[in-house]
Amino acid sequence: MRHQMLIQKLAVVCSIPVLLVISAGCSKSPTEGQTKAGVTLKRMAPGAENAGFLSSYANLKPNPRFENTLTFVKQDDAKNVRKYFAVIIEPVEIYVATNADVSKLPDRGRTALAAYFQNAITRAVSDAFPVVQEPGPLVLRLRTALIGVDAGAAIPADQKSGAEGLDNAIDISKVGVEVEMVDSVTGEQIVAAIDRQNLGAGATVDSEALSRDEKSEAAREAFDGWAQRLRDFLDSAQEKSAPDMERADESYRPYGHAPKGK
Repeated sequence: MRHQMLIQKLAVVCSIPVLLVISAGCSKSPTEGQTKAGVTLKRMAPGAENAGFLSSYANLKPNPRFENTLTFVKQDDAKNVRKYFAVIIEPVEIYVATNADVSKLPDRGRTALAAYFQNAITRAVSDAFPVVQEPGPLVLRLRTALIGVDAGAAIPADQKSGAEGLDNAIDISKVGVEVEMVDSVTGEQIVAAIDRQNLGAGATVDSEALSRDEKSEAAREAFDGWAQRLRDFLDSAQEKSAPDMERADESYRPYGHAPKGK
């Protein structure tokens, strides 16, 4: 009997920390950096040129192939993008503009924003890098953030897109994209890019039904365009560099031909 009572007391004592953890988790309200929908939300620092999202900005340079874009591609025989065969696509993060009123950027709108862009990215890269869930020595981790999201104008009740319409439009006219691929095991940056295309007025998200809302067409085109530019950048990153091409040419030995210079 004493043994049974001791077990019951231990069960009660051990359950207290669990209940405290559960109650703390339930009472926590969504803030910048964590939302009910699970979309990471951060704010741009005043006057900041970059969001601070990338693991490193040190090697970024203007890319002549892509307007308003800074890029980095690691040139290393052992660690370069051509060595990897799969990718983990992490959830898209959102950085709001410095003065954005977060209360006018509801969870459901931000979720629609992030979900559409992540789907566009997945479609764009999946045939080049099969998407996997587990890290590995030949697996990349793709990290992406939308930078400078802002609250747009209030949407009149008679102009809302039904129950899925937002109270305020989400303005992406000045949004940029920061993206990088890192080694899924070591975290080493393999490729990175900052795309600062200015979309101009009219690029707004008016409904959580982003994929079918007529008023959000410009936003969909922007997301699809960014995803395609990412794919184009990755394709260019996988091209052999001039030294690689030279080494490949030097090592080419057609059957029956002596090495060059022999």
